Amino acid sequence: MLAGLQCPGYPEAKLSSVSERLPCREGQAGTLLALMGEPEQYCFPSIFIYGHRATGKSHVILTLLKELEVPHAAVSCVECVSAGLLFEQVLLAMFGSESATLLPRSPSLSDFVRIYRQFCAQEPAQQTRYIVLERAELLRDMEANLLPGLLRLQELVDDNVTVILLSEIVWDKFRPNTGCFEPLLLHFPDYTKAELLQILSLDSNPSYSPELYSSYINILLGVFYSVCRDLRELRHLAALNFPKFCEPLEKGEAKESDTHKLWRNIEPHLKRAMQTVYLREVSSVQWEQQQMEEKEATALRGLSAHAHVELPYYSKFLLIAAYLASYNPARTDRRFFLKHHGKIKKTNFLKKHEKTSNHLLGPKPFPLDRLLAIFYSVVDSRVAPTASVFSQISSLVTLQLLTQVGHDDQLDSPKYKCAVSLDFISAISRTVSFDIVRYLYDFL
Repeated sequence: MLAGLQCPGYPEAKLSSVSERLPCREGQAGTLLALMGEPEQYCFPSIFIYGHRATGKSHVILTLLKELEVPHAAVSCVECVSAGLLFEQVLLAMFGSESATLLPRSPSLSDFVRIYRQFCAQEPAQQTRYIVLERAELLRDMEANLLPGLLRLQELVDDNVTVILLSEIVWDKFRPNTGCFEPLLLHFPDYTKAELLQILSLDSNPSYSPELYSSYINILLGVFYSVCRDLRELRHLAALNFPKFCEPLEKGEAKESDTHKLWRNIEPHLKRAMQTVYLREVSSVQWEQQQMEEKEATALRGLSAHAHVELPYYSKFLLIAAYLASYNPARTDRRFFLKHHGKIKKTNFLKKHEKTSNHLLGPKPFPLDRLLAIFYSVVDSRVAPTASVFSQISSLVTLQLLTQVGHDDQLDSPKYKCAVSLDFISAISRTVSFDIVRYLYDFL
């Protein structure tokens, strides 16, 4: 624990306060404190902190600087659309509004260094000053000399100042071709499942025991951990779904110890929430309203649950093309999908075994090239045959909307069958304004 960490120059009470606010980040905070050293000592000129989203980078460094009352300027590069705004915010935080007003209309790095040195001479640093730049990857889109200049700002301004860059990408993506001063690198790894459980359990609801909330978080992580490691997203999901988890308790149908009954109640709810993880398509209130409406409308639904699956735009046309390839004879493709096919009567090419409806006989296998030919014919815009189209075919197979037939080793010419009903494909066709009945041989 950080409470046992010794760092000369900082009171034990403040270090203890820091430790309470940084669960599961003891190692990274300890490393930063060791790099910072005593308040009046010079720190390394620049530090580069990287790691995935929501791994505690900003929280750890800003908590250390605020709790230990270290002079610092925290700037988000998202808000600074130009280098001038960045310089203004740094000077404002370090030396006050008077210094920021001295910047010219379009300041350069040399203007910033000149004004910084001027005020630094008036107010010499009693302890290390820190400049924290969040989303630092955006600096690469600014002036070419800005990033190299910030990395060695300590040398340029002749002051005890350290620049800390925070980013989600690695340093190798930053390094300019012309070379620059190399910062110290510090990696923040993703939280483990046990660490996420520990952190999320701190948000326990006062109306229920901490043990109940901890078991709820354990269930939540069991569902979402394989697809989502983002602490902020998991915290949002936990708050959104907890009232549903507690429904049996409020109705008196279960006790806190009835884990199995609580799990059965929340499981379908979590599976629905998993379809929109990361998207934040609706607010918490709208999500609850949707669940109530779905509950009331369950008895009125005429189609299967598959009919409510949302597919990407081109996946819908791929599924339509697959249905047409499964239920239309291959010889009829020219009639349906060529503009100048001439007049062909159905009776001219009707064979004895085709007198029975193809929908009664069931779907027939078709090769991949026929599927793509029909797809490019029915889609209402030009689509390049990219890897995205082929990956959507694989996704349809994974969703069991298409079935791959034949041997697994048939890499050159795989065959598929469409595994959806006429009602389902009609519903999908309506969403893209496609009249599928006009293209079905059985309905001629």
